[in-house]
Amino acid sequence: MTGLRVARAIGRSTGRAAISIVAILVLWVAGLRVFGVPAFVGKSPMDVVDYFFTLPKAAQNRSEAVHLLGATLADSLIGFVAGLGVALLVAALFLLVRPLESALLPIVLLLQSVPLIAIAPILVLIFGRSTATVAVMGGLVVLFPALVNITFGLRSAPRAAIDLATVYGAGRWQTLRKIAVPAALPALFAAVRISAPGAITGALIAEWLATGKGIGYAIVAAVGESQIGAVWALAVLITLATLLIYQALGVVESAVLARMGFSQS
Repeated sequence: MTGLRVARAIGRSTGRAAISIVAILVLWVAGLRVFGVPAFVGKSPMDVVDYFFTLPKAAQNRSEAVHLLGATLADSLIGFVAGLGVALLVAALFLLVRPLESALLPIVLLLQSVPLIAIAPILVLIFGRSTATVAVMGGLVVLFPALVNITFGLRSAPRAAIDLATVYGAGRWQTLRKIAVPAALPALFAAVRISAPGAITGALIAEWLATGKGIGYAIVAAVGESQIGAVWALAVLITLATLLIYQALGVVESAVLARMGFSQS
């Protein structure tokens, strides 16, 4: 039964990915035509295909794009791990020590309300153009939505199960680990799926404003050099990678939740 659920999840994710790609292509082509974007500025899907596969420098273009994508995904992973790790820790503290929520949540809200571009120069001054800056920028994008989802999930544990564990002598930490965390798995996976695209966005901003590497910086450099084909190709590449990562996480979520006995629609 679990294998059947996983197969269905893979089928649903594949279908959703295909529908998303078709919708993006339709909107892309329609937007260029409706707004009358000049061919020099607005590249079509076939122009991107030519950039990667048919131009004389297509092999070099692919090699450079794959290298840039690898750098951006590595930066995204750093921000993702940093933001999600802090969110897990803070959410657990909120559950174990309730007064901390009223003390820390306003700080988190403040960080979320300030545009990342506005505080990026300060972060660069503090941490330099290093991996630490990537972790902080990506982590800030990931932190708030992950924290909200995980906190809600931890608090959704059945009260009867918590009371039963307390009667049998379980402490707060044991209750958190044995009851609250398993009950929060759906919310945790929701946080992961939301955070993954956010981490990529944070990495692109960090590369643009701080590190000077990866797709985030390459797109800005290509715009400055009027390499419009490279701009569109790299934008399509990172969009496709984000979509595939999101759908892959959905498959993993379905497999784990099915094994854990959670019902899914």
